[in-house]
Amino acid sequence: MTGLGVTEADFAERRAAMLERLAEVESAHAAALAGGGAKYQERHRGRGKLLARERIELLLDPDTPFLELSPLAGWGSDFTVGASLVTGIGVVEGVECLITANDPTVRGGASNPWTLKKALRANEIAFANRLPVISLVESGGADLPSQKEIFIPGGALFRDLTRLSAAGIPTVAVVFGNSTAGGAYIPGMSDHVVMVKERSKVFLGGPPLVKMATGEESDDESLGGADMHARRSGLADYFALDEPDALRTARRIVARLNWRKSGADPRPDPLPPLFDEEELLGIVPGDLRTPFDPRDVIARITDGSEFDEFKPLYGPSLATGWAEVHGYPVGILANAQGVLFSAESQKAAQFIQLANQRDIPLLFLHNTTGYMVGREYEQGGIIKHGAMMINAVANSRVPHISVLIGASYGAGHYGMCGRAFDPRFLFAWPSAKSAVMGPAQLAGVLSIVARQSAAAKGRPYDEEGDAALRAMVEQQIESESLPMFLSGRLYDDGVIDPRDTRTVLGLCMSAVHGAPVEGARGGFGVFRM
Repeated sequence: MTGLGVTEADFAERRAAMLERLAEVESAHAAALAGGGAKYQERHRGRGKLLARERIELLLDPDTPFLELSPLAGWGSDFTVGASLVTGIGVVEGVECLITANDPTVRGGASNPWTLKKALRANEIAFANRLPVISLVESGGADLPSQKEIFIPGGALFRDLTRLSAAGIPTVAVVFGNSTAGGAYIPGMSDHVVMVKERSKVFLGGPPLVKMATGEESDDESLGGADMHARRSGLADYFALDEPDALRTARRIVARLNWRKSGADPRPDPLPPLFDEEELLGIVPGDLRTPFDPRDVIARITDGSEFDEFKPLYGPSLATGWAEVHGYPVGILANAQGVLFSAESQKAAQFIQLANQRDIPLLFLHNTTGYMVGREYEQGGIIKHGAMMINAVANSRVPHISVLIGASYGAGHYGMCGRAFDPRFLFAWPSAKSAVMGPAQLAGVLSIVARQSAAAKGRPYDEEGDAALRAMVEQQIESESLPMFLSGRLYDDGVIDPRDTRTVLGLCMSAVHGAPVEGARGGFGVFRM
């Protein structure tokens, strides 16, 4: 262990706690990888078909990374972890693309409410970062029992495809099987369409529905097969003989896009950090009430471990400064002691404005319990100063990336660019927690309110019931603030191993430079002074 301000014993304890949490995350990831389970995977392979991730692997350039997004979607719900869809960013013929792939081993690839949310998030990422979209399609459409939660908002999927195309962002659909009913509009609204011989089935209504609606007798192939769409309807631009041929064709389509990034290239040959990434496991304490220095994290993710701190003596509970990650310049805001005071808020607002003047992306490393409360701080203007920071974050135009490494509570979550403030990417460590406030504080507030209510009504207070209520509330809030719960609801883009942070950030920084990186010049609204 090198360069860490903790004892060997503390480091070992923190590392053990982090590894324990990582094991839980890896178990959940394994459930997502299993899809519909061994039985349905073997049945799928028995039909001569590739699994979703095998299709992605053949599509990608050899030995290039794939940044999977929202892998835990649906965790803790009644639906399969992963939501029957794989999404992520990978390199195809040298071009970074947003890739989606239905998992047909899970209820035939049918879309449930979490599938929809995951697909919409993927489209959002593609649009913001100008990433070409490749859809690997094999889905039976909406999961009918949950159609009430899918049908109306699901139209946004088709809206997104047309808007991506209108923005000049290429869209490619490769159809491996069913793409029926509303799903037929995925190839219908994509710029380029590949279909597979005797496999693809693309129609608004299948033979049974056509029979019921019109009395017409038909079969899958004549109604919506690849040969028909290639020869008669014109919906298929390319006719593939099998799945590998379809993926080869998709690669050739991307190779001919003449696609270029709009953002700047990174500095060549960046230096690695001076400190071992393995040490990231032992920085965050198991009890987030124990402070830790985020500079220990920064030194293990930035190029050469360099960090030029801005205003280091002013507002010390928030570290701000300039660095590079994989050759890309970045401004970093990292919570040092958890609480944000007025000085930290004003420092952050100024720093965010500077980053916008210089067109430098921002990285937010969360470990905050929120803005400081109390008479002294209210009288000192904590509301207007916190609002100043939130204003700056909300109206900043450079790309934002957030990583929750510790606590992320209350309005501090907003000020540090939480999900509602549209960061380009947001990831969490297994140590992270996020809620309106800490479990004990929230339970205590409810207890005080209930006690005051009883006193106002002249009733005796049930102390035994109060203790039970506090325990129940604490347990509920604790479980709902954990990263897998939040990731399952797509409040982040994934729970990552701390040791992978620099790699993930490098992939994200490369992706955000697919679009122009331009800051706001003014336009921040009114800062209350």
